[in-house]
Amino acid sequence: MAAEVVSPASNASNFLPSFSEGMPDGILVHLGFKFQVFTLTLTFMLTVKDTQRALVQVCFDGSVRKTFQGPKARERFENEALVLRHLEQAGCDFVPRLISADPERLLLVTTNCGSRVDQLDSGRLTGLFADLERYGVRHEDPEMRNVTYRQQDGRFCLIDFEFATLLREPDVSRPGKPATPALHFSWSAHSDRGAVRSNNEDIFIGLAMDSKDVRHLGKSGTSSNDDGDLLFAVSDGMGGAQAGEFASRITIDKVTRMFPPLIRQRMEGTPIGFAHAFEALFAEIHKALQYLGDSYEECNGMGATLSLCWFSGSLMHFAHIGDSRIYHLPAAGGINQITEDDTHVGWLQRTGRISERMAKAHPAKNRLQKVLGASNQFVNPQVGEIPYNPGDRFLICSDGVTDALMDARIPEILSEHRKKGTAAANHLVEEAIACSGKDNTTAVIVTVEDR
Repeated sequence: MAAEVVSPASNASNFLPSFSEGMPDGILVHLGFKFQVFTLTLTFMLTVKDTQRALVQVCFDGSVRKTFQGPKARERFENEALVLRHLEQAGCDFVPRLISADPERLLLVTTNCGSRVDQLDSGRLTGLFADLERYGVRHEDPEMRNVTYRQQDGRFCLIDFEFATLLREPDVSRPGKPATPALHFSWSAHSDRGAVRSNNEDIFIGLAMDSKDVRHLGKSGTSSNDDGDLLFAVSDGMGGAQAGEFASRITIDKVTRMFPPLIRQRMEGTPIGFAHAFEALFAEIHKALQYLGDSYEECNGMGATLSLCWFSGSLMHFAHIGDSRIYHLPAAGGINQITEDDTHVGWLQRTGRISERMAKAHPAKNRLQKVLGASNQFVNPQVGEIPYNPGDRFLICSDGVTDALMDARIPEILSEHRKKGTAAANHLVEEAIACSGKDNTTAVIVTVEDR
């Protein structure tokens, strides 16, 4: 990638000393000096509800405190605690997670599921409460007032379970996962250094994961969601000499090492919210790249994009930073870019100020405003999820593809590969290089089969 990172401010953390994680708690040792660190935590709360039945307060540490009062307060307290514990064990990630329960004060402390929703399509509202029953719980007050929107992962959630009912036979096919019909997937992946570059800073990965095993996937293959979850990712490195290639390899190595244990915990029944898992992963990669960039002159400024798709059940969860992209190609036709380029030019195009053709010719199209490493101070990946249906396809690609091809051309190219007897990803990369070839070019194509 020939990219330039635009930083809004200097990274003050570059001037701070690094300390060993293995030092005793509260003691930092640097250059022979010892510092005792004291932590003082102040908790501020905002009362958002005070009725006959409950007092609800939102804390600035991200938690919610609900104190039960009025008629049958203890009964309602015990029921909501029971239901939340059950949902946590079942792996339901669109409800609050119970942090603590105080039976003496009738106080529940939970995670915050966002702000209340004023309007929602009736079909979506009904579907939310129906999804809850798949986890073995029926909400006895299925109204809009019990729906919230969690902004960090773009998810609608359900709250207030004091009158909810535990169903006798929850529809849970295996620990931590709701029952879903068996779906089959096929994929192909290909990467090429292009016609100009001497090395390839792009890299991709495919993993199949279940509660017992992690398997590296080949460049093409087939699988079923009965065999476990599937994860695909593309990373494009940057930095002088070999630093870009090194950065993308570190990024993918971290994905390979960190993500499977989280998936394994989820499948064994420990609830793992996908947004939190993604954020932890991206933060760890960012930390590693920053450390190397600060420690070695030849790695200074090294960074990487990362676009990642996790297929679990009937949903594709995604996380993204940089200007690699994820596209959804529905079975009905068309193509939708579901990630946003972290560039000013990408913003100009999204807001209608310039056209796609103008964006591809813009001299600042590769100036990244957000990326892993590269002296960026903060990491805030775009995360989300979309359902998929048989016949749908997903494309994860580096900017070598998107700089060369107009979006509308991509479905046309993918419809041609069978006639030419080549894998879809290989054909797409070959076409992109034929049109440009100036940059490393990588594509991963995942198809939800209609059999």
